[in-house]
Amino acid sequence: MAPSYENLPLDDDEFDESQIDFTDLDDQYQVRLDEGLDAFVVVDGLPKVPEENISKLVKFILRKLNTVGRVKDDGVYMPLNEETGQTEGFAFVEYNAPSEAIQAVKQLHGTPLDKKHTMAVNKLTDIDRYGREGRIEEEYHPPQIEEFQQKDHLRSWLGDHDGRDQMVMFRGEKVGVFWNEKEDQPEPVVDRENWTESFVQWSPQGTYLTSIHAQGVQLWGSKNWSRQHRFAHPGVNLVDFSPNEQYLTTWSHRPLQVDENHPVPSLSIDEDGKNYIIWDVATGKPLRSFATLEAPSTTDADGNPVKKKMQWPTFKWSADDRYVARMNQGQSISVYELPRMNLLDKTTIKIEGVMDFEWAPANPKRDGIKTYEQLFCYWTPELGSNPAKVGLMTVPSKEVVRTRNLFNVSDAKLHWQSDAAYVCVKVDRHSKSKKSMATNLEIFRVKEKGVPVEVVDSIKDTVINFAWEPKGSRFVLITTSEPIAQTAVPPKTAVSFFAPEKLKGGAIGNFRHIRTVDKKNSNAIYWSPKGRFVVVATLQSQQSCDLDFWDLSFEKPKEDRDDKEKELAANLQLMATAEHYGVTDIEWDPTGRYVATVASAFRHQMENGYHLYDFKGTLLREEHIDRFKQLIWRPRPPTLLSKEEQAEIRKNLRNYSKIFDEQDLAKKNTANRQVVEARRQMLKEWLEWRESMIRMLEEEGAEIELNNGKVHRDHDGEVQEIEEIVEEIIEEHEEVIS
Repeated sequence: MAPSYENLPLDDDEFDESQIDFTDLDDQYQVRLDEGLDAFVVVDGLPKVPEENISKLVKFILRKLNTVGRVKDDGVYMPLNEETGQTEGFAFVEYNAPSEAIQAVKQLHGTPLDKKHTMAVNKLTDIDRYGREGRIEEEYHPPQIEEFQQKDHLRSWLGDHDGRDQMVMFRGEKVGVFWNEKEDQPEPVVDRENWTESFVQWSPQGTYLTSIHAQGVQLWGSKNWSRQHRFAHPGVNLVDFSPNEQYLTTWSHRPLQVDENHPVPSLSIDEDGKNYIIWDVATGKPLRSFATLEAPSTTDADGNPVKKKMQWPTFKWSADDRYVARMNQGQSISVYELPRMNLLDKTTIKIEGVMDFEWAPANPKRDGIKTYEQLFCYWTPELGSNPAKVGLMTVPSKEVVRTRNLFNVSDAKLHWQSDAAYVCVKVDRHSKSKKSMATNLEIFRVKEKGVPVEVVDSIKDTVINFAWEPKGSRFVLITTSEPIAQTAVPPKTAVSFFAPEKLKGGAIGNFRHIRTVDKKNSNAIYWSPKGRFVVVATLQSQQSCDLDFWDLSFEKPKEDRDDKEKELAANLQLMATAEHYGVTDIEWDPTGRYVATVASAFRHQMENGYHLYDFKGTLLREEHIDRFKQLIWRPRPPTLLSKEEQAEIRKNLRNYSKIFDEQDLAKKNTANRQVVEARRQMLKEWLEWRESMIRMLEEEGAEIELNNGKVHRDHDGEVQEIEEIVEEIIEEHEEVIS
């Protein structure tokens, strides 16, 4: 059919182009700037060079830019200042793909070019993203610096007149911080409804109290218990601090969903899809985020898949907060440097089959090593014909300083001593038939020359719990010969104590067995944070709830000690036994004077509450509280006293203890604490008034005579009697109870 020309305009003047709809063509061929510029980045912080040196500078920075992707040919443009004839110090860079530009921002931002220049890499589309809707003003206005405001003292609780410790208690919907008053009711400091939606947690040195909410984490502190920091992480489940409280890790089982149009405070699109965020506590800003790594699937002896267990903390901190690392099970360990969170040497540490690792909990000082280093211990299972292996690696050099091969290994656990003097590898070995199990202890003496390894192979049963003495060289373990099954009746266990031999010059000898207590149901070991005292307990059992209080340095007369006790650095004594039905948790206070046992509603709903004991096992108080969930002592930061000053205090401890005993006796004999406080305030006011009167009389030129505090003669010659109260000790008797 031929086309019809009846409707065509007769001449150009009659044609109206506005009547034609071009929207379909506009949509098809429109250039979308957001998509077209996604492959561009802006690199700032570059040297300013003349025009003839631009090619050299481009060639130099391309070495770094091409490590994360491929820059297009002629993809680097450096603007030139017409007045100075030099570059402006920044460049526009185009990659082949937007994904490469994103990697450039993540990996190259903050990378040093030389000693004077550090690259700042950002996406070009950020200009539109952050500058739209009037977020950036056309005219520059200098920032206003706010006046300095004195912040509250975050460690004021350490200056308590009576040297008391604080604890936080979570019961029902209320969270409160209290002073410990021993036998008396705890004295409240602050008590709030709905302070947390999940649980509470102290920071490692007690500076902050952490509360968990649906939108993130909040840190509280100071005398007023005001909010100090807020970290937005929707759906957060767990929190972990670095040892020195500089950094914080938050984790949620649900990946983050960050919408650019409805941003979450402090979070960017880079956090989208991530589960972990590592924060800087001082600034409240995220340093880096990570997604959860899928653990390799495993099967049991019958070929059934084993349920995966999450390892927490996933990101583990070095003792000085300079490094954080996480493991890709079976493959590698990634070590990141703080605060930039860059991968150490830009590569992971490949360790085939690695199952677990642990940082040394203190800065190691190995024999003959004067340079800075951190240590971590790791282990790998048997792979083919290769034996299992335990290794010690230094950071940042990544040097393996000690390895040890192991055979017939079913499992291994790594236990560092608190001073990093030893690391004990608890090795569960199976027989050739794989029908029986036994445990060996491989103890690495880290601070001795060559890192020798001592093997404790006298244990015939399976070790289910092991714990070093804090700041000491003794340890306790619990063994069982019965299979560990999920039954209501716990297996019979045995508790064994070990200590080193005494050597001349104070050196630490080989570890030897002290004593084993059989036919127990114990499954938990809790050392005092100061060492010496330990509680061995049965937790989360319906059949048993035993608490045994042991002293490993009991002061026995020399004639009462047996030959073994004379040879070993320990004198073992059971001080007391107790029971707490339904006990789920045990908490020592930071001074090692008191220990609390808790029956938590997080575990069961029967007879919730807590018991408070002294270190000897004497019950001081017990309280049953409905829906009682947590009791956690507030940690203390490391002491500022030198070792010499601490030794001097221990030397004169008896003199100090007399003063403390008098204070305790006075406090106990006072019927009402408020009366004591009122008298103390009245005495303070009277002394202040007396001093003010003396100063006033001196200013008036009066002749003042103080005769042993009894007679005061003023300027008129009048005599005023002043009553003085003198305390005199009639008799003092000291009795030592063994």
